[in-house]
Amino acid sequence: MKRTILSGVFALCAGMPVFAQAPADTAKPVNHYDYKALFNPVFYTKNGTETRSASGAPGAKYWQNMADYQLNATLNDSTNEITGSEVMTYVNNSPDKLSFIWMQADENLFQKDSRGAAILGAGPSRYDTKGKVFDGGYKIKSIKISSGAGGKSAEATAQYIITDTRIQILLPTALAANGGKLQVKIEYSYITPDYGADRNGVLTTKNGKVFAIAQWFPRVCVYDDILGWNTKPYTGPGEFYLEYGNYDIKITAPARNIVVCSGELLNAAEVYTPEQVKRWELAKKSDSTITIRSAEEVTDPKSRPAKKDLTWHFQMKNAHDVAWGASAAFVVDAARINLPSGKKSLSIAAYPVESIANDGWNNAAKFAKASIEFNSNKWFEYPYPAATNVAGNVSGMEYPGIVFCGYRSHGAELYDVTDHEFGHTWFPMIVGSNERLYGWMDEGFNTFINTLSKEGYNHNEFREQRQNFTLAAGMYTSPIFEPVMTAPDAMKERNIGILLYMKPSAGLTILREYVIGKERFDRAFRTYVERWAYKHPQPDDFFRTIENVAGEDLNWFWREWFYNTWKLDQAIREVKYDSFRKATIITIENMEPMAMPVVMEIKTKTGKTERVSLPIDIWMRNTIFSYKWTGDDVVSVSLDPDHYLPDANIKNNNWTAPADAPAVNN
Repeated sequence: MKRTILSGVFALCAGMPVFAQAPADTAKPVNHYDYKALFNPVFYTKNGTETRSASGAPGAKYWQNMADYQLNATLNDSTNEITGSEVMTYVNNSPDKLSFIWMQADENLFQKDSRGAAILGAGPSRYDTKGKVFDGGYKIKSIKISSGAGGKSAEATAQYIITDTRIQILLPTALAANGGKLQVKIEYSYITPDYGADRNGVLTTKNGKVFAIAQWFPRVCVYDDILGWNTKPYTGPGEFYLEYGNYDIKITAPARNIVVCSGELLNAAEVYTPEQVKRWELAKKSDSTITIRSAEEVTDPKSRPAKKDLTWHFQMKNAHDVAWGASAAFVVDAARINLPSGKKSLSIAAYPVESIANDGWNNAAKFAKASIEFNSNKWFEYPYPAATNVAGNVSGMEYPGIVFCGYRSHGAELYDVTDHEFGHTWFPMIVGSNERLYGWMDEGFNTFINTLSKEGYNHNEFREQRQNFTLAAGMYTSPIFEPVMTAPDAMKERNIGILLYMKPSAGLTILREYVIGKERFDRAFRTYVERWAYKHPQPDDFFRTIENVAGEDLNWFWREWFYNTWKLDQAIREVKYDSFRKATIITIENMEPMAMPVVMEIKTKTGKTERVSLPIDIWMRNTIFSYKWTGDDVVSVSLDPDHYLPDANIKNNNWTAPADAPAVNN
């Protein structure tokens, strides 16, 4: 998603105290914990169905529809106009007849009277570089349909209704269930905005414009077993929910441009010079970065074929979207990606000379290779023939097989944004969750796997930052924040970084390293990815999979972390020696509606330090719990000594024997 949001989260955490300090209060604290509410066994409101198993797996009769696209586009790099045509072959695998289909028309966000413009006001996406109001959107020339076997019946002009960012196409004959097929042909054009809500845009550099082109053709809405047609409008903050299929893409541009795109380039010999083709083939076999087109070649007319226009041909399989970039200013690097099965992919970086520095974009192909190899070995193999990173004025945005990142990024920031945007390959490109409704299922999950891939790339400094994220996220469980289980469009913009990125990621970190354990969690998380690869999971499918594979009832965790804005406050109430039981009794209290397992660090008079772990079960019927310690004399007790938990008041987490009194002893 937007790199600007994630950057703001990092900055916010860096500039704030990790722990929120409660104001001084001499009155006895009020206990707000209700274990009956937290551990209410009724969490899932419905049992498993034929399409979605109670175990969290796809059901025996799970179905989803499919859309293949043949796409043609012509770029006018002087006027920024894109003229396009598409042929979509749509297969209705649902058990329902369909009398109409819905298409997403995201570019209509940039019409001056769009719903998103009304909501967001005169934001940057509404202006061109000269400060004039930008009025974009699709100019639809024609929509035609044909149906029958393979969509081969007579072609007919379709009746359609455009409503903001959606197009409803009315079918003269209902599309049959269980495999009915039709073709939709659309001819259109639009002017791409200079800055398209940080998802696409045009950057002007000294050697030419850099085009980052996305959401560039009408795409079919998802019809699923949960809501039927998913027609939530695109207003900017929410992202995407799309059907899987295969793509054949041809992009025509003036020959001075290099074009990069999702998928595999099929005609390199026609669009690169013979020398560049040799380098291209060398890069496919090289673990080191190979320069395909150098900075010196950017200003050399001989670095491009001597033609007026070139058509670039790409193919992408089993994806739910494609995007592309084009520029006369591109330096191009590439390196081989090694995948666990023995297959190979290609890491590609395309950037202007302004992005070159010792720690700049000349490292981008290497960074993408490292991120993708780590996540492929950890979770699920990278499925695409190439991974392309485009440097432009989009600060950070992901699409299958291609991402856009800020051209000024460098050093750790460049690795971070590269790792994050390519991390989206797993969520939501492979696991196709509904980002429009559940943004945390892609941003939060991706932020979580980023914490591990950063460490895997020897960025150990990120571990401390990750723990601080865990702590800071919990501080924001207050009424001014919405629950994580809120649609992105319904979140206050200032809260998005916390609720979509930080808090879900912190929750998964706590589950992995504090509640379940790394081995069990990782197995469950991998199983979730494998089960729902190229499918459409819902939140319950994730919750149930983790519970079933890890063997742990976690309804209390989902309830407190995702559905509510509850706080956590573990407190040491008393440390006292009991002569009758001949033990030190450490009494702890759970003060707020959230509960977590307890880790206590006990230091004794002999200098030893021991850890005691208490499961979440101690809070199932208690607000106060007493632990019997029969070891050496106790001089101090600390709760959560590693600072993994989002405790809202750390003042009551520690107890130390008074200096003028003997240690609590046996």
